[in-house]
Amino acid sequence: MEKNNGKSRRHFLKHLATGTAAVAAGSNLFANEDRHVFLEHLYRKPFGANDQVNLALIGAGGMGTQDTITALGVPGVKLVAVCDLYDGRLADAKKKWGADIFTTRSYKELLNRKDIDAVIVATPDHWHQQISIDAMKAGKHVYCEKPMVHAITEGPAVIKAQKETGKIFQVGSQGVSSLGNEKARELLKDGAIGQLNYAEGFWARHSPVGAWQYPIPADASPATVDWETFISNTSKRPFDATRFFRWRNYRDYGTGMSGDLFVHLFSSLHFITNSFGPNKVYASGGLRYWKDGREVPDVLLGTFDYPESQAHPAFNLSLRCNFVDGTSGTTYLKLVGSEGSMDITWDSVTVKRNKAVESDDPFFIEAMKKAGKPVSDRKRMVPPEEYTFAAEKGYLGGPHDHMVNFFTAIRNSGSVVEDATFGYRAAAPALLCNDSYNQDTAMLWNPEKMLLLKK
Repeated sequence: MEKNNGKSRRHFLKHLATGTAAVAAGSNLFANEDRHVFLEHLYRKPFGANDQVNLALIGAGGMGTQDTITALGVPGVKLVAVCDLYDGRLADAKKKWGADIFTTRSYKELLNRKDIDAVIVATPDHWHQQISIDAMKAGKHVYCEKPMVHAITEGPAVIKAQKETGKIFQVGSQGVSSLGNEKARELLKDGAIGQLNYAEGFWARHSPVGAWQYPIPADASPATVDWETFISNTSKRPFDATRFFRWRNYRDYGTGMSGDLFVHLFSSLHFITNSFGPNKVYASGGLRYWKDGREVPDVLLGTFDYPESQAHPAFNLSLRCNFVDGTSGTTYLKLVGSEGSMDITWDSVTVKRNKAVESDDPFFIEAMKKAGKPVSDRKRMVPPEEYTFAAEKGYLGGPHDHMVNFFTAIRNSGSVVEDATFGYRAAAPALLCNDSYNQDTAMLWNPEKMLLLKK
């Protein structure tokens, strides 16, 4: 593994040296002392006039609405139907997308329609598995919001349904399709940071809505909300508008901070490293501020052991999520290796290299040659220690790219990266993180076989 790593490192340095010279000669390089910024391009094949995909939305809350807006930004996509258990959202759908939109409380009624090619499943997490399976069996392609499933036991059935039906199934961790993730994957493979040994991720929020205190409509009642359907696959209880509209706070319906946010970081990390996931999961945290009756923590820390595989060396991952963060810190994923690190967002990657330069470093040697013969008492020109690869202005972002990949796979009978197997491998450590927290113990997992191990 070290031999291959050295080879890839030399490839990265050689590639970076030639790339720096080429870009510096043009107008796409912006230098600020030791920081270089490279702009990345994105090319997409245009769609033909006969490639229209008829789309339906199941779950018209905040995320479902945003997914639909993004989907309709892809040429050749038409929304024909919307399903939700709250009448107010169905009325809003007609206002947003036209009075001719078919609306219903019953997702099965929607799946019976022959004019629907694909569905977005953006319901609370406890309905993801059943609706996704029913949709694929009804002949629909599925875009399912993350996490793919609500419980660790639910993943195999979704994978089985995808394989049996042959339908396109994509999970909605949109960063997987972003320029930032694609560049980070390329840089890691080329040895930009040497041998990976550690990764960390962070998600911070501080606002009420960010902490899942979603607004509750004034007209919420058993007459306007189909509460019995909402709870039909979980614990029975009287109508509770808070549980319905702020469902992420309750274990019967949501998957906590880990299922909502850690899963994004797992998805990006697994795409960049080609990893199947961790084999050991630990978690701690607590309810520190948002004591509003919720059943999940608002500060969560997760530690994960990734075993050595054909794709990568063994490394450790640390994730943290804080809904009480007064700094309102930004979301990021960092990969650390033996010779540098990468800070990764969906729109950019910053590579930071060690200051110490080995004598056999071809990039350094090439830079010294360009600097000319040194004078003993004069400083040399040295290569930069930090590089930022940024998306060009006008880039539509990871969510748009993710939808483009979904609809392209439908049109071309192709495949997607974040299919049911990938989605389960990203969801599993997030769900196990919750299990570790709730049970106060480490969880053991076989990431390749996707099996929970007994201690």
